[in-house]
Amino acid sequence: MRAPLGLRAALISLLLCIGLLCVWQVGTARVGATVKLDPDYARLMGITVTQGKSAMPGPADVGAKIWQHLKDPFYDRGTNDKGIGIQLLYSIARVLTGYLLAIAAAVPIGFVIGMSPLMARALNPFIQVLKPISPLAWMPLALYTIKDSSLSAIFVIFICSVWPMLLNTAFGVASVRREWLNVAKTLEMSPARTALRVILPAAAPTILTGMRISIGIAWLVIVAAEMLVGGTGIGYFVWNEWNNLSITNVIVAILCIGFVGMLLDQLMAGLLRLVTYAD
Repeated sequence: MRAPLGLRAALISLLLCIGLLCVWQVGTARVGATVKLDPDYARLMGITVTQGKSAMPGPADVGAKIWQHLKDPFYDRGTNDKGIGIQLLYSIARVLTGYLLAIAAAVPIGFVIGMSPLMARALNPFIQVLKPISPLAWMPLALYTIKDSSLSAIFVIFICSVWPMLLNTAFGVASVRREWLNVAKTLEMSPARTALRVILPAAAPTILTGMRISIGIAWLVIVAAEMLVGGTGIGYFVWNEWNNLSITNVIVAILCIGFVGMLLDQLMAGLLRLVTYAD
C-alpha cells in the first residue's frame, strides 16, 4: 500500500532540505580552507577571521543566530538596534496598509472596467502606460511630495499592488456568464444588487487570484523600498547588517523574508480555496 501523497511529498521535501544543508556545510568548509583575507583589509574593516574558518557562515552558525533572535525578537535598544521581530512587524504593517488601500481602489475600478466596455476602452491607455513602471521608480517622487519615508513606502506598495487586482477584477467581471446577467435583468435587479449578488460571487475566484499575486509582489517590493528609505523594516535590517558585515544576520533575515512571504501566500491561497469550494 502506497503512503499518502502528502506524506511522500513531505518526505521528499525533508530529504531535499537535508541535502541542501549538507551542500551548504561542505561548501563553507571548502571556502574556509581556501579563502584568505588580507590582514590589513580585515583589520581595517574590523573583521576577525579564525584560521581555517570561512567568512561565509554555515548552517550551524545560522541556526545559532536564529535561536538567538527567537529568544528576544522584540528588543529595542535604539535606532539601529531593534529586534528582527520588530523589523518584520514594521514591514508587515506597511505592506498591509498599502495592500488594503489598493484593494479599496482596484476592486471598484475593476468592476467599472469589467461592466462597461466604454470605460474599459477609455481607461486602457492609462493602465498600459502606468502598469509597466517599476514601483521603485515612484519612490523619489513620493519622497519629494509626501516627505515621509514610511508613507512613501506605503505608497509604493499601493502602486505595485493595484495592477494585478485591477486587471483580474476586470477580467473576472467581464467573464461572468451572460445568462446570469439576463436572469438578473428579468428579475429587475438594480445594478448595485446585480453587482453584489451575481457578479461578485462569480468573479470572486479571479479577484482573489489577483489579490494573491499582489500580496507576493508587495512583500517583494517592501524589502527593496526599505533598503532605499532606511529607518525601520526588514529591508533596512538587511542593509544595516550588510553594512555591519554581519552575513549571518543577513542570511537569517533572508530566511525570515521567505518564511513570511510563504505565510502571506498560503493565507491568500486558503481564502481562494474557500471561495472556490463554496462555489
